[in-house]
Amino acid sequence: MPVDPAHVGRMPSAGGLMSRLACARLDRAGIALAPLLRKAGITIEQIEDRSARLSAQSQIRLLALAADQLKEPFLGFHLARDFDLREIGLLHYVLTSSATMGDAMRRVVRYSQSANEGVSLRYIERSDEISIICRYVGVVRHSDRQQMEFWMTAIVRSYRELTGRQIVPSRVTVVHHRLENSPELSDFLGTNVVFGAEADTIVFPRAVRDMPVVSADPYLNELLVAYCEEALAKHRPGGGVTPSDVENAIASLLPHGMARVDEVARKLGMSRRTLARRLASEGSTFSDVLNRLRVDLAKRHIADPALSISQIAWLLGYREISAFTHAFKRWTGKTPREMRARENAARA
Repeated sequence: MPVDPAHVGRMPSAGGLMSRLACARLDRAGIALAPLLRKAGITIEQIEDRSARLSAQSQIRLLALAADQLKEPFLGFHLARDFDLREIGLLHYVLTSSATMGDAMRRVVRYSQSANEGVSLRYIERSDEISIICRYVGVVRHSDRQQMEFWMTAIVRSYRELTGRQIVPSRVTVVHHRLENSPELSDFLGTNVVFGAEADTIVFPRAVRDMPVVSADPYLNELLVAYCEEALAKHRPGGGVTPSDVENAIASLLPHGMARVDEVARKLGMSRRTLARRLASEGSTFSDVLNRLRVDLAKRHIADPALSISQIAWLLGYREISAFTHAFKRWTGKTPREMRARENAARA
């Protein structure tokens, strides 16, 4: 069902650039948009109105559906590699008018939530490197591949344009799993992406911080920063921990067998009792969130033929395949192998 526009204000929203780029690509391929938009919870009016904001979670769903329809497993990378960076809008011009890369990086971190409230960035300087760490807020991280790969690619492209140099990140790590890297993606970034990491991080040599921005304009930058501060005030998401935030914390701990309520509470910076109270206010419990996440992840992983049953069991925190098999049958009425056989038959 399409998302009620009034409801978008109560959940993290996004400017929708990636969604509109994906729709344009689908349209060029002759693929009907209406069915995919309905599944994602987006209306055609939202796509056509470039000022309309979308649910951040709906954008993630649409990108996944589009990648499947286009048979482009690295759609997010392709979209970020090919689009006109000026389509980013106000934030792009704030960066291009900044004095140095350090200024530009800090402004990406500060103002990124105006473009997408579901993404929170953090900037860290060390003696030999600088990092941008990405965290999803109020949005389920494990359902996404395309949006994160778009973000990472767009950041590298922007930094190269700002400096006029072929900047190469020292490291790129992402939380989601892929068994194989893309040679295209690796060649573009200049490094292999580490999949299945604990955090979404892009790291550069510290020397990048002091590189001048070739199009710096201090007068224009002062004016645009003022506009960005206004936009930030409008789009700052509400506080509080949501079930989606708890899912994101659990997902990073599952493969290590540490998805316990006390560990998740610690990761979220609160006591076990406070976490229980926050979830109760949302009509949920820790067990509800954990079970729902495991069911969702299991179904997603079963549909990925590159993952073996034993690998899926490990990703879900099961040390014995038999325990995973029993749980999966309880959830779906079928064993993992039976479900995979049905998936394969449907694709044939």
